[in-house]
Amino acid sequence: MPPSPIVGIVGPCCSGKSVLARALRERGYLARDIAQEHSFAPRMWQVIGQAEVLIFLDVSYSIAQQRRWMNWQPADLAEEQRRLRHAREHCDLYLNTDALTQEQVLEHVLALLADSG
Repeated sequence: MPPSPIVGIVGPCCSGKSVLARALRERGYLARDIAQEHSFAPRMWQVIGQAEVLIFLDVSYSIAQQRRWMNWQPADLAEEQRRLRHAREHCDLYLNTDALTQEQVLEHVLALLADSG
């Protein structure tokens, strides 16, 4: 069996990055939750994360607040989105997680990984 590609996961806070990374690792994938939303380095996912497959998880402000209350405003999410623009433009899979369960997100990603060999 060929080695697993390095799966990088980026997205704003509360989008489900750590949950997805954990689920992928439990299935034997090399998955990294790349906390790029806190960085000013637009290519962090390539340099530090060394992602070969890039997953972008997105979330709206209202759903993020339902998932985990944080002391932030819509402008803070907009800033995270700005910082993530390069990753979003280069991702292999974009998922808005607002209406998806954790299992559905995982299914989408596993389908992509199966298709990419």
